Amino acid sequence: MADLTQKDSIQLPETAFEIAEHLGFSKLKNANWAWLELAGSVLSFYVVDRHERLNGLFRWFYNDLGFCPRQDYYSAESADLGKCITSRQGNSTTLATVLMLLAKQLDLKLELLLLPGQTVLYSRIDDVVRYIDPLTGADLSKHQLHVFVRGELGNAAKFKPSYLKPASVKRILSRMLHEMKAGSIVAHNFEPALECCNLLLQWHSDDLNLNRERAFIAQQLGCISVAAADLTHFVENSPHDPVIELVKMQLKELKEEVETFH
Repeated sequence: MADLTQKDSIQLPETAFEIAEHLGFSKLKNANWAWLELAGSVLSFYVVDRHERLNGLFRWFYNDLGFCPRQDYYSAESADLGKCITSRQGNSTTLATVLMLLAKQLDLKLELLLLPGQTVLYSRIDDVVRYIDPLTGADLSKHQLHVFVRGELGNAAKFKPSYLKPASVKRILSRMLHEMKAGSIVAHNFEPALECCNLLLQWHSDDLNLNRERAFIAQQLGCISVAAADLTHFVENSPHDPVIELVKMQLKELKEEVETFH
């Protein structure tokens, strides 16, 4: 599982469960059993009218099952799909993903829109378009979507048409990995954070910011040569980046540190 590039097909929820177990978070077996139970139970909401079918799914999900935002919202657990399914708590990405998968069981299409800092659900039934907040099940206007973007990127941020492009499975899994990485860093749990970077770089080898992040994490673990190699790669491949002088200073300081071997 450590090598995503060798995986024949990535799919939800299986790949997300495997990644979480690989990182030392939720157990694949527990997550899979919980998912199979949900996937079977949801079929009782299969009514003829698709609008009512979707509303029935939401009522069951939030009211009967009690799915809700996790209290430690920015934790790695919140971004772990298996933990979300077993504890019925998560962040906007994991809750949206569970709803997307359950809707599929009911022959309904829910898609994920990955806005900066927030994941939103998109539904289109009989030309009726809905944007839904996966944290609450509430409908959202396009104005509210823009508010999410401005809240994350600042008041001057424009709403890009690309924000309304439904996410592929690979993009959803990448978002989960980024969120698990961020949660691990906040908790000073640097080993899974480092492995999140390694997995992301298999898919996004040209994302130089991942090299910068991995350098920071490797430094926290005392792996100075790894950190220096990543920063050197960043400097060589991103000479016009606004932070380049800062990175050069970091690199100079790193080379003066003594390597800690594990």
